[in-house]
Amino acid sequence: MNLKLLSYNIRYGGTGRETSLAAVIRAAEPDLVVLQEATRPDVVERLARDTDMVSWASSRTMSVGYLSRLPVSHHEWHRPPGSKRSFLEIVLGDARARVFGVHLSAIHGNWRERRRMQELTGTLASIARHQSGFHVVLGDFNTLAPGEQLELKRLPPHLRLLVWLGGRTIRWQTIQAMLDAGYVDGFRSLHPSVGGATFPSHDPHVRLDFVFLPIASAAKLLRCEVVDGSTARSASDHLPLLAEIEV
Repeated sequence: MNLKLLSYNIRYGGTGRETSLAAVIRAAEPDLVVLQEATRPDVVERLARDTDMVSWASSRTMSVGYLSRLPVSHHEWHRPPGSKRSFLEIVLGDARARVFGVHLSAIHGNWRERRRMQELTGTLASIARHQSGFHVVLGDFNTLAPGEQLELKRLPPHLRLLVWLGGRTIRWQTIQAMLDAGYVDGFRSLHPSVGGATFPSHDPHVRLDFVFLPIASAAKLLRCEVVDGSTARSASDHLPLLAEIEV
């Protein structure tokens, strides 16, 4: 079977934008949606209803939630020791597919990159026991991949100031750590020379949202693309990322 996964940061819980968010999700026709900033269970429940999903999960104290068209046999939030952020484990059906949703700390700066590294290190240690099985790690990593550039002049003034205060040259390490851990950057593997920017939605120029597969499963990735369009650009500050994987 082919599994369609959507990673979507819905911004501030999605309140007041449920109709637009549901339209974006319906158009993408995903089997599983991993949500970030999904801190309003009432909103996530409505999105599940409006998109014909059979199960969902959300918590006011956790950023990551999900919507699923397929049966989910288990879901659980995990907070690694020393991490301020939890990740979400989702087991589909008979455990043929295990999905880990993440939302790493925001703000471009070296001190925040160190925090993201700490969060990721804890996450990788927690999921290490699943390395031999098929799994996917996806979400809003809030960081740049090796070789990609942050255009300071296009950032809002307050974010530009934070970059300057934290040291103008940011040592991006988090995505390289994923690659070093044996994962493939899904979008970049299929589109080596296409941007793939997901943020901000009104003027996309930064790629913050990623789908990773273990190297051994890289050939199973059939498609990975940014979902764009007028509705997507107004529904949230992130554009969602859609991947299709052979399971």
